[in-house]
Amino acid sequence: MTTAPIEDVAVNLGARSYTVRVGRGLIARAGAEIAPLLRRPRVAVVTEETVAACQLDRLRAGLSADGITSEVLILPAGEGTKSWPYLQQTVEWLLEQKVERGDIVIALGGGVIGDLVGFAAAVLRRGVRFVQIPTSLLAQVDSSVGGKTGINSPRGKNLIGAFHQPALVLADIDALDSLPGRDFLAGYGEVVKYGLLGDAGFFDWLDTNAPAMAAGDKALRQQAVRHAVRMKADIVERDETEQGDRALLNLGHTFGHALEAATGFSDRLLHGEGVAIGCLLAFDLSARLGLCSQEAPERVAEHLARMGMKRRLSDIPGDLPGRDALIALMAQDKKVQDGTMRFILARGIGESFVTADVPKAALEALLDEALAL
Repeated sequence: MTTAPIEDVAVNLGARSYTVRVGRGLIARAGAEIAPLLRRPRVAVVTEETVAACQLDRLRAGLSADGITSEVLILPAGEGTKSWPYLQQTVEWLLEQKVERGDIVIALGGGVIGDLVGFAAAVLRRGVRFVQIPTSLLAQVDSSVGGKTGINSPRGKNLIGAFHQPALVLADIDALDSLPGRDFLAGYGEVVKYGLLGDAGFFDWLDTNAPAMAAGDKALRQQAVRHAVRMKADIVERDETEQGDRALLNLGHTFGHALEAATGFSDRLLHGEGVAIGCLLAFDLSARLGLCSQEAPERVAEHLARMGMKRRLSDIPGDLPGRDALIALMAQDKKVQDGTMRFILARGIGESFVTADVPKAALEALLDEALAL
């Protein structure tokens, strides 16, 4: 089988434009990819322990092949790293390395590292450039693209941050080989979201091809990543700072982020798992409000079940807080305006929209039922 060529997706944002490169072998040739951006042949790399064990040697060799030296900071793995202490550690380390505005910081890892390092780059010297090298499926299709950076607060997820676009994104399909099955499926929660929010044809394609993707088909993985990135880029180009259309990308996130907070941002619930559960809750709520047929959430549930994914609150290990506590966590969501929660709901698969018109009684009934299952 021939290897698919590397594909480029342009994110057109004027002076902040950049390219997302999608394909195999990009980490091994990172030096050639990054060299044109450099004013001097050195970079600072921030990664985490699990990713470092799998990818760091390959990255450093790829940089060295083009005469680029690298200093590396390795942080702990896990959502807890997206916090004030590790932001401070990262910024102080970058200052210690004498990183200048003209230098490049590399974020090597999943969404946690990409978000944290992007935020550190945004505040360091009032903004230095950074390159995203996402190593998880979730990061490749979502968090590495669009410039959202930040950390979590005990009060909620991603409540502290900045918009800071990367200078380049290298989405190496080969990096997905080292992902545990659970992490791949969690990332798939963000992939299927794109079909649910705005492309019924993509959902149909996933319904046919996703099992083979999960089993390791790299050509299908590349096709799915490229398509998801193109969809996100199109939305980001229309609405870079989430004043309108970009909120659609948060389908499933209002519920999902509340569930992540309720589980202490622990490995009880991975981000993509929360998104998948949240997407199904959003479709259930839409059907309850008469916005879509009951067939739509049934089809979503069937697809998630066939992929072996978490889809119900009962799939989350351990106890969850009650309905009112979950609603209070949802009220911390970044999409809240003038104290009113906004939801991404659906008129059908591929037909999502943003609304604040959700009766509290309907939300309470939905959560009561979900918690009782």
